[in-house]
Amino acid sequence: MQSPTEEELEESIKELSEYKNRLEKEVVTISHKLKIPQKKINAIIKSHSELNQLNIILSKLNKQKENVTSISIK
Repeated sequence: MQSPTEEELEESIKELSEYKNRLEKEVVTISHKLKIPQKKINAIIKSHSELNQLNIILSKLNKQKENVTSISIK
């Protein structure tokens, strides 16, 4: 299996970031409709398992992209 290119990593990062942002926005929108206080909304987002998983994946992809970029510069 080939390693992903820098462009493929950038595209994956972009798409996952957009999805994560939409999910966060959806949580906030629903919470506001339910009149949940902002502190509680922040706690919900912080403990949201899918958002946490997306953050982990995005972190790994960013590190992988850095490695690919540093290899291509050499």
